[in-house]
Amino acid sequence: MSRRLLTIAGALLLLVCGASAQAPSPEAMSAARKLVVTLKIADQYRALLPQLLLKLRPVVAQDRPEIERDYDAVTAPGSEIYAPFVASMTDQIAALYAQTFTVDELRQIDTFYAAPAGQKFLEKSDALAQASAQISQDVSQKAADELKQRLIEALRQKGHKL
Repeated sequence: MSRRLLTIAGALLLLVCGASAQAPSPEAMSAARKLVVTLKIADQYRALLPQLLLKLRPVVAQDRPEIERDYDAVTAPGSEIYAPFVASMTDQIAALYAQTFTVDELRQIDTFYAAPAGQKFLEKSDALAQASAQISQDVSQKAADELKQRLIEALRQKGHKL
């Protein structure tokens, strides 16, 4: 059995290495980076970093005021401490997009999101996702309640006591 697992693991490793060896073309990466900028992914990531740094503050500063002051200065908004992480995230997401879509598809997607309708969609997407999830939850609950009643009634008609 362990030999079989090793064979499967080896095959997966070969597939992963083979896939990563085929880097996207420079043209695909350029189109993907443009899309990442249009989608404002880096801005979304930058918005999360202060929360991360706030969580790290007590761990790093150890409740020492002199360290907390310097920590706050080093991690102030606009600080270069963010730059390498934002660049890395942007490059990795661009590579993912470049591997997933053709150059033409990337350009079409970018064209849509760069247009007013695409920008409005980006602006409203979080609220739409939350509202859609609530609708789905409400409808599912209503369906479960109604189906429960129907099933109980059908089983009662068959002589079951519920």
